[in-house]
Amino acid sequence: MATEENQSESRLSSATSYAFPLKDIPRLSCNDRKALEMIRKSEPVILTDTNLVASALHWSLDYLADHIGDGNFTVYKSDSHKFKYYSDKKCKMVKEFRPPTVQMEMKFKDFAALLKRKQKERDCSEKIYLQQALNDSVEKTIVYDFVNFNWAWLTEQQTLNNWGPLTSNLLLVGMEGNVTPVHYDEQENFFAQIYGHKRFKLFHPDQYKNLYPYPVYHPHDRQSQVNLDCPDFDKFPNARNLTGYQGIVGPGDVLYIPMYWWHEVESLKDKGETISVNFWYMSRSVDKVEHPLSAQQKMAMTRNIEKMILQALDDPEEVPSFMQMLVLGRYT
Repeated sequence: MATEENQSESRLSSATSYAFPLKDIPRLSCNDRKALEMIRKSEPVILTDTNLVASALHWSLDYLADHIGDGNFTVYKSDSHKFKYYSDKKCKMVKEFRPPTVQMEMKFKDFAALLKRKQKERDCSEKIYLQQALNDSVEKTIVYDFVNFNWAWLTEQQTLNNWGPLTSNLLLVGMEGNVTPVHYDEQENFFAQIYGHKRFKLFHPDQYKNLYPYPVYHPHDRQSQVNLDCPDFDKFPNARNLTGYQGIVGPGDVLYIPMYWWHEVESLKDKGETISVNFWYMSRSVDKVEHPLSAQQKMAMTRNIEKMILQALDDPEEVPSFMQMLVLGRYT
């Protein structure tokens, strides 16, 4: 019988080939000193035995539909398999912007029924993806499972790495084939897989120049303009130099995604849907700035400079010409 690791390798071997090299994300025991060192150094690693969400591994679509309660859940609908995040507040700053997804509120039972119907009918005309912070509206059964997560291990990692507080837990339920395009977050993330499998592509913060992020005022802020499936090298020539990592997480696996690391996530064709929970933490406090600056620090500095210029000009349309005036002929 094939092992879970063999199955993961098989899924990777059948992955789409890309125009850039991808190394494997290390897959280690949470008790391995190398894993602890990688987290300390802000390097991604797949942890195999944290038991972080062991109390929730029985969660399936049907189980959640029966036990999660009658609260409203946020569901996104897309005409394609890609779910590209956008900021409602920034839509007005880009006049020609059209939201790529539609946001809806629905009961989990209704979401589960809709997902099952799409799977049964093989309806690919549109995809749906549930993304909801776990809150007090869930029923006692789910609360019991949640309370029995391995919080001791999480607290230990928080202490060892001098992170700030836990900010949120996000429940993610997606259809097979769903893709969250490449982006980065400004928090530390432990991504725990509960049901099904997901493929991750990760890129170091030093790949910033190769991924061409949108301006900070754009609704797609913190996301890359490069389509990894079909890069436009004429428009984004540095994308030719892109290098990254890939890995697959299955039930019980926890992927550490360091702050400012770019990542793209795909729900694999496995059990029909995927269920995940992530744990976001504020970054470690820095008492003293040391040089040379890290790639993460440079990304943060770039964002802050952009925000400052946008605030001073008070007009997104003035920002491009102002930025070019600073650079052209002086730093080019």
